[in-house]
Amino acid sequence: MDDDRISLAHGNGGRFMRELIEEVFAKALEASEIDVQADAVPIDLGDGEVLITTDGFTVQPLEFPGGNIGSLAVHGTTNDLAVAGARPMYLTLNAFIEEGFEMERLERIVRSLADAAVEAGVRISAGDTKVVRRGEGGGIYLATTGVGVRLPGAVPSLKQIRDGDVMIVSGPVGDHGTAVMLAREEFGLRGDLVSDAGPVMALTEPLLALDGLRFMRDPTRGGIASIGHEILKATGLGVRFEATIPVREPVQSVCEMLGYDPYYLACEGRVVAVVAPDQAEKALAIWQALPDGKEAVRIGRIVAGEQRVILETPLGGERFLEELEDDPLPRIC
Repeated sequence: MDDDRISLAHGNGGRFMRELIEEVFAKALEASEIDVQADAVPIDLGDGEVLITTDGFTVQPLEFPGGNIGSLAVHGTTNDLAVAGARPMYLTLNAFIEEGFEMERLERIVRSLADAAVEAGVRISAGDTKVVRRGEGGGIYLATTGVGVRLPGAVPSLKQIRDGDVMIVSGPVGDHGTAVMLAREEFGLRGDLVSDAGPVMALTEPLLALDGLRFMRDPTRGGIASIGHEILKATGLGVRFEATIPVREPVQSVCEMLGYDPYYLACEGRVVAVVAPDQAEKALAIWQALPDGKEAVRIGRIVAGEQRVILETPLGGERFLEELEDDPLPRIC
């Protein structure tokens, strides 16, 4: 058997599977104090309402500038808890590995995952591995479940959104989607753009002190345009995006060359917040004082009289942002 690659024996429940778990996963995740021998483990959540989320990750390529599928799995799951007003505490991890996958690459991905968990302050409390036959997977898929506890303060919800509320974003949009696209090299393009993937708890937790905080969301698949449609569908209120949405020049250039729209491209380390108009400037000041929010800006408002998602252009015009149907960039997370 080739010791440098995953074989079907690594998923058969015997010695090779035990060694894979102990030498790759448990070793990298030692900070989580994971018990590889237990079928179930206790977790201490303390007081407060418990929130849970689950997600799957199939990004292609598996490694990209600014991260890989391992760190992305941690960020994506913990960020979903954070924008709901929770502090992430525990994760479970399921890895579906394709036969023939390079062991060195697997170790690199798991180390990145472990580092991201430490940065996010979460423990990987349980996990499982499965090996699928060669040609039946994309190298490796990850599935995670995250558990956290709601923090004191505002309870962000679509139901809280009101006419006249203001929308803000913590930084430029479309970086992750564009970085992954360039990493594929499908179009012969190269660039130094890095994914924005990272934890957002430093951004979400301070806003919970504002009683005017209505809603938060991380603009992953479908980008900020899809958040606009999510608000429209849930509330019946229109969304008017202003011409202030920040887009980095490399992202804008790639989109113009290839016909993509940056407002539909994914972010993995940004937050969109909806705030009462009298607290919008305070929310922006909180973010702009933080390293991850220094480029935060106001990007729009909620309008009861227009049941559409509208984008105002720099030249004074406007266009409708239609609801996303086709996936412009598959397997980005």
